[in-house]
Amino acid sequence: MTDLTPAFLTHPVSRPATAPRGTLCRAAARVDAATPVSRDRAVDALRAFAILGVVLGHWLVTALVADGGTLHAASPLRDMPWLAPVSWAFQTLAVFFLVGGHVATRGYASARARGESYVRWLTARLSRLFRPVMAVLGLWTVMAALLLLTGAEYVTVHTLLKLALSPMWFLLVFAALTAATPLLTRLHPLWPLVVVLHIDLLRFGFGAPSWLGRVNLAAGWLVPYCLGAAWTRGELDRRRAGWILLTGGTAATAALVAWAGYPASMVGVPGAPVSNLNPPTLAAVTFGLAQCGLALLLCEWLRRAMRCPVAWAAVALVNLSAMTIFLWHQTALMATTATGLLVGRLPGLHTVPDGLDWVAARFVWLPVFALVLAGCWATFRSCERGGVRRRSRVVRTHRPQGRTSTAGARHV
Repeated sequence: MTDLTPAFLTHPVSRPATAPRGTLCRAAARVDAATPVSRDRAVDALRAFAILGVVLGHWLVTALVADGGTLHAASPLRDMPWLAPVSWAFQTLAVFFLVGGHVATRGYASARARGESYVRWLTARLSRLFRPVMAVLGLWTVMAALLLLTGAEYVTVHTLLKLALSPMWFLLVFAALTAATPLLTRLHPLWPLVVVLHIDLLRFGFGAPSWLGRVNLAAGWLVPYCLGAAWTRGELDRRRAGWILLTGGTAATAALVAWAGYPASMVGVPGAPVSNLNPPTLAAVTFGLAQCGLALLLCEWLRRAMRCPVAWAAVALVNLSAMTIFLWHQTALMATTATGLLVGRLPGLHTVPDGLDWVAARFVWLPVFALVLAGCWATFRSCERGGVRRRSRVVRTHRPQGRTSTAGARHV
């Protein structure tokens, strides 16, 4: 995550004569002016889009259906499988792992150049990653206990806890790959891809036990993570690499869905015999390769777009609170659902997601989810920042060409 706040609060800069007027625009201009020229804003933009893609995807395909006194999870993709392309647009975890591998390998190289130990580097990264988790675990531990004590159905409590805590698996995998960064800096992405291929052959071709698929929880996301390391080494800077990943990944995914029996949806569907995401299948990994290729091709365009101060300030804000947004977005959905039950069964919120009327109603609820998430962000954002005093600090940041510079910013 990126924290630009200390720099532009402790070292305010005068507004350029050409800056647009208005409080919001002036604040955006200050953020823009406080950002080092050497910073690769496309990396931050990709991370922000990946986080927001996951959030919107969950809000669109996750339904809590009120059935008597219980709530159970459902998905519109089950009754309307033709909506599978929605999952293609919003299943963006591969891009997050691509950026994560790129930033981690670059950060580790910078730490070594400064003489910083591996343990200190890893402790700093993981503490920023897991600090917001404690608030989520604490709140939902209390909520689960209160719900059970007040007579809530076990099925309801289990459903809510599963949705609230499901983002945790991602953090555990990401933390494991981060810890292994020194070993992964030179690993070719082809090797974990081969592992995923063989695991799927054993599972689907030879009837191996389903638990074997857990290997893909690491191997599947290791593919884009290693691509990020290759990006750091300068091996993906040419547009040809992006086009190869995009076209090759797209063709492979289409072939796997059309002829190998893989689901078209790139997210899990309740009741489906196979999920592309839990654990990641070969189709999910090849789809991720296509996404990574598109992300690389968009970098130049994003660098130009991020020259707009308002656009860059929005991206910086999302990066500043990326983990808070990610960890609390399901809680925002559930809080809205629970509050709505006080009124009755509301369309798009408590009804079965089996028609276009539900889809239309769900779009109406999206701004409400966003408003509740903003409340969660305002309440718990200090957990992510760890109560750090707003003071100037000098740390390393990433540069487009692999060089480092100092700036008032930090990354996870």
